[in-house]
Amino acid sequence: MENKDRKLPEHFSVFPLGNKNEAYAQYFIGQSYLQMLTTERLATANVTFEPGCRNNWHIHHKGGQILLVTAGRGYYQEWGKPARELHPGDVVNIPPEVKHWHGAAPDSWFAHIAIEVPAAGASNEWCEPVTDAAYNKLK
Repeated sequence: MENKDRKLPEHFSVFPLGNKNEAYAQYFIGQSYLQMLTTERLATANVTFEPGCRNNWHIHHKGGQILLVTAGRGYYQEWGKPARELHPGDVVNIPPEVKHWHGAAPDSWFAHIAIEVPAAGASNEWCEPVTDAAYNKLK
């Protein structure tokens, strides 16, 4: 998915955009950017998604994750449930062991702070991509 004609809006977020998310690119459809905010005691990152970008279905084992939406419009969906539209100020508490995905709306940049909830033995399991057919059905 190319978004070369779509520029990040000026003053999109108070947090830095970061670099292209090359380390996890294989788990995303479209381009995302990653800026670690802290790695001490609580891994916290600003994740920015270009329009149409979303991550694969995935599961946080043991610890779970918290998303703090800071800019744009996006989606969060748990396996077997309808997608939830997200806007700045929304908070998503993702319990451990819940298969889910999140990402930008097709026509909007999207950013959230991702907080990894610490737990002994915590890990992430990356699963299949969110299909274009399923994504394109979102309102």
